[in-house]
Amino acid sequence: MTDEGSLKMSLALLAPQTALSPTAQMSRLQKSLLLILSLAKSLCWGSILDKVTDLDQLDLEFDFIVVGGGTAGNVVANRLTENPDHSVLVLEAGGSNDGVVDVIVPFYSPRATPNTPQDWNYTTTPQVALNNRKIQYPRGFVLGGSSSVNYLGYTRGSKEDYDRWANVTGESKWSWDELVPYMYKASTFAVKPNDTGKYNPAVHGFDGITSVSLPGFPTSIDSRVFETTSELASEFPFNEDMNSGYHLGIGWEAQTVKNGSRSSSATSYLAPDFVKRPNLHVLLNARVTRVLQTEKSDFRTVEFVQDLDGKNFTLTATKEVILSAGSINSPAILLHSGIGNATSLTSLNIKPTHHLPSVGQNLTDHALLFFSFLVNSTDTWETAQRNATLAEEQFDEWNSSKTGPLIDPPTNQLGWFRVADDLISSIEGEPDAAAGRKTAHYEIIFGSGSFTPAPPTGNYVSIFPALVSPASRGSVTLPNNDPLSAPLINPNFLLAGLDQLVMREALKSCLRFAAAEPWKYFIISPMGGVNLTSTDAELDAFIRQNAGSVFHPVGTAAMSSKDASWGVVDPDLRVKGVRGLRVVDLSIAPFIPAAHTQAAAYIIGERASDFIKETWMAERDHSPNQSQFSAMLAVE
Repeated sequence: MTDEGSLKMSLALLAPQTALSPTAQMSRLQKSLLLILSLAKSLCWGSILDKVTDLDQLDLEFDFIVVGGGTAGNVVANRLTENPDHSVLVLEAGGSNDGVVDVIVPFYSPRATPNTPQDWNYTTTPQVALNNRKIQYPRGFVLGGSSSVNYLGYTRGSKEDYDRWANVTGESKWSWDELVPYMYKASTFAVKPNDTGKYNPAVHGFDGITSVSLPGFPTSIDSRVFETTSELASEFPFNEDMNSGYHLGIGWEAQTVKNGSRSSSATSYLAPDFVKRPNLHVLLNARVTRVLQTEKSDFRTVEFVQDLDGKNFTLTATKEVILSAGSINSPAILLHSGIGNATSLTSLNIKPTHHLPSVGQNLTDHALLFFSFLVNSTDTWETAQRNATLAEEQFDEWNSSKTGPLIDPPTNQLGWFRVADDLISSIEGEPDAAAGRKTAHYEIIFGSGSFTPAPPTGNYVSIFPALVSPASRGSVTLPNNDPLSAPLINPNFLLAGLDQLVMREALKSCLRFAAAEPWKYFIISPMGGVNLTSTDAELDAFIRQNAGSVFHPVGTAAMSSKDASWGVVDPDLRVKGVRGLRVVDLSIAPFIPAAHTQAAAYIIGERASDFIKETWMAERDHSPNQSQFSAMLAVE
């Protein structure tokens, strides 16, 4: 889709519950065109190409081919091209992020997906523990990947999360302490005048690449949230900075926002100063279908299409292919390449090339339960959703000065909590799934409005839980041997008894929080037919019918120690048993962090970049000369 087409679709969503007149629609189009012009200098316009023939005309060769211009993939592309002797090509399946209003405006982030051109538009298989419902499963189909369409939360998780990675891989380089320098490299914390007491400067970097900041616009519930942390401090304590490695408690959410606009891997790691490098190229609308053997156990060739009904192209990297297509598409590409369980692949008429049974297994994700309360106020999101004039005024303010309610995503605060040990131990045969006793079982998310479509009248606030240390495991598998078919995504949400218990206790926690004194004359009643007097059976029934996902899939190409019989990649993220192929995205995480996983994806990208640099530091370049590029670009 062209930028103009993306823009028109975005504009149609600016006030989704309000019909606009043709005159109003034209006015909004004109304003958004001005927006694109005003942002042109801050978005990525460099050597980003649309057609594979443009590469042929450039007559180049590539040391590294990065499959996926998403969160981690763009980090790798940026860091490897710091060395002018390394040439990198990024193949991104989606289109440009430029000019897509719902991607750029932080508050519009819930509109970026699902069912948009910037979404892969996946759904899960029927979820047994959720009344066999299929769940929409958004993934970013746009430059920047899911960093371009997520809700912008930047939370690292607990120190124990990363120390567990180090323990399972036998490599201290994955521990929290050794990853801290990469956390600082990945982000730059932008401080506002009123941020004192809301964060700890000692735990942040100020010279990194992706911009991270705290909310800049107050909401009607901010004071009530923190008054509750004072009144019920033993259960809901205040945490000055949840990114310190100790995250338990309630604090201000760090967000990937820069000057009122989204900061994604596309706008940061592919910013103009970086993408103008002569050794960095990005090809859009290039959907990789397989990685191919160039010789026995050597996988440095990628096959891709630019038209779903068109030709197959192949390109060969002289050094490595880095698979950064995400926790759904990276295992799918491996499986279609014949890398996976040989028996399962044979049953699909896919020729096995390397038996690696762990590919696609261990899918882990955070289950979510949207939950809202009717309030005695009109100062919530719904007012603008129902008033086209007010929505227009808010957009005009954002567009002209990057101020107002649209400069932040919908959440200003988050909280992280544990369930009592005796309850956790009551589930026989299911040990505590959290990384340690200082790691949350569940999260509470706060919003000054309803995250689900609001009824025609009334105003709401959202206080809802997410399960962040799940015991349930699922899989990504293939329905057939067509690499353009959507994979089968089965997270097995809440299948484990422990997960059901934690989600039930988390819902009770939200109800107790909303019953505190600061909410007494503000909240009228909880929505959905459950309350503090509901039985466990009633709460469980509500959860089964309403739970969904936070869309944080990890683990489907999990790393393990070099001598482990399980896993997909070694601690340096090389695919086990083959040459020339690494995986660098959240699929390599053996356990899911108790966090919004965007920060972990950036950390993985930074850590992996140094692994790759170290591998090739002493190598001489034996690549074919430039005149051989045309032979390396093949068309089937």
